Amino acid sequence: MIALKNIFKWYNVGGNRNFILKDINLDIQQGEFISIMGPSGSGKSTLLNIIGMLDEASEGTYIFQDQEVFRLKEKQRSQLYKDYIGFVFQAYHLIDELTVYENIETPLIYKDMKSSERKAIVADILDRFGIVGKKDLFPNQLSGGQQQLVGIARALASKPKLILADEPTGNLNSKQGEEIMELFKQLNKEDGITIIQVTHSEKNAAYGSRIINLLDGRIDTNTTL
Repeated sequence: MIALKNIFKWYNVGGNRNFILKDINLDIQQGEFISIMGPSGSGKSTLLNIIGMLDEASEGTYIFQDQEVFRLKEKQRSQLYKDYIGFVFQAYHLIDELTVYENIETPLIYKDMKSSERKAIVADILDRFGIVGKKDLFPNQLSGGQQQLVGIARALASKPKLILADEPTGNLNSKQGEEIMELFKQLNKEDGITIIQVTHSEKNAAYGSRIINLLDGRIDTNTTL
């Protein structure tokens, strides 16, 4: 599904290259559950953003579903993202002015889907996540766990093949965090969705079928499982 070859990411600072990622080589198969770990500043979120097409490498090759991502035009890349990827953020990134229902519907609007089809999908997602009674509430009327649940529901609305999660339980208490991780496990096992999560938590990382450790922008081969 994903092949990263010789990926480098740097920023020019005062005429010198400040490296964020160095020579990343990584293959990810459809249906895997990958946990990316490492200390702050090791390049975890940058790597996730490159995989999610929110950022571009300075050098290297990224192949996603047999397409060379960095050679695609912006419109083609955007379409690939819409068709295959759902993103779950630590800070939820819900739209404050929209209800739960409208937040979940948003990615479907970008897919130019008929209103009746959108309604059916959102109704199904609301039911699956047990949040039908909250559909008319706004994000600030929800707890942190409920907001993250809506964030995941929104990511799933467009039926992605890949979910990218950046510290998905970072703002939640331990019980809420465990519920979210169990949900990811279920989505991976039962729906076959590929999941790549960035986490500081060893407990959360253990939900993955493989752990990738980053250190100073490189994959630490001594500790990667």
